[in-house]
Amino acid sequence: MGYVRRVLVVEPDGAAVAAMVRDLRRQGFAARGTCTGEQAARGCGDADLVLFSLELPDIDGLELCRSLRMNGNTALMAVTEADDELERVLVLNAGADDCVVKTWGFREIVARIEAVLRRSQPRQVLPETISLRDLHIDPRRREVRLRDRLVGVTSKEFELLYTLAATPEKVVTRKELMARVWGSDWGHTSRTIDTHVSSLRAKLGFSGWIITVRGVGYRMGYAWRVPETSAG
Repeated sequence: MGYVRRVLVVEPDGAAVAAMVRDLRRQGFAARGTCTGEQAARGCGDADLVLFSLELPDIDGLELCRSLRMNGNTALMAVTEADDELERVLVLNAGADDCVVKTWGFREIVARIEAVLRRSQPRQVLPETISLRDLHIDPRRREVRLRDRLVGVTSKEFELLYTLAATPEKVVTRKELMARVWGSDWGHTSRTIDTHVSSLRAKLGFSGWIITVRGVGYRMGYAWRVPETSAG
């Protein structure tokens, strides 16, 4: 399972913040937003990248950029209203890692976010394959094998199964699953998890691989345990 990248969106227009946060979450980011530079400065501590507008109501965008850069190594990407070379130069000199124009397409902005994060963060060391009796989950190849048979799973199904299998004795709450797999901080329960769990059970051919803990979440079932043998 890959690390969920956290993005803080700073934009004076509340509707624009909500739209960008929603779209980033759909792309697998753990995104949240704010409308002021002051709130951004206070709340950026756990963010991997801050995507901030240069037009903020309480603080100049360049000043926010300088302050964030002076106080940490968080990746910074500025959003400007116009494609102006001087403005881009000023924001890059202030410490931003990149500068994008608001009218650019969302796909290009996401690609630039990905590029900045690749440059700013050390390469993640992938964990070893998890083997639970006949079930083998390989995070490098993103493959699931059951009794040497390749099980075709989607990206989210893989991440969900890997999250549960990483701590097979532990119950993983629905909120934890939404945060780790979908990059969402939704507090309410979601049928999305239930649908993916149902699909995984069908593909694994036995519902006992994943156990529902009602009102809490899910854990790996007892199908992976090696049965005890009687002495004598």
